[in-house]
Amino acid sequence: MTLVRRFNNQVPDIANIFDDFFGGDFFGAPVRQGRKTSTPAVNVMENEDEYVIEVAAPGMKKDDFKVEVNNGVLSISAEMEEKDEQKDEEKGYTRREFCYSSFNRSFAIPKNEVDEGKIDASYKDGLLKIKLQKREEIKPKPARMIEIK
Repeated sequence: MTLVRRFNNQVPDIANIFDDFFGGDFFGAPVRQGRKTSTPAVNVMENEDEYVIEVAAPGMKKDDFKVEVNNGVLSISAEMEEKDEQKDEEKGYTRREFCYSSFNRSFAIPKNEVDEGKIDASYKDGLLKIKLQKREEIKPKPARMIEIK
């Protein structure tokens, strides 16, 4: 994405209108029946015990997703298909519309930090949440008192 400097004029510049139409987000994110298809937003967080990846994907079902780990790479992908068909035999027409959307995101996993056997995923209210548990040996240990003899 390119940053474009805009001046706060009341009348839009004709060059900006053409830039927005031919080179901006107009072609980068197609709109189909009110659905904007693009790569979903992702949050990556870390705490003492785990890494958490959140993928904002409203309107999808958990069966639309595929999450896998291969050679230290976590891949998240999804495919969704929508079909809409309307028939009116009296007027003699059929209207069919199809919309396919998909995305694929990959993340390198720190091999020495994450236990690949302890990765969990859940999907609720439009949010896919993946938890990657850290290995016990890298988790911060609390300070311990050493007795002086």
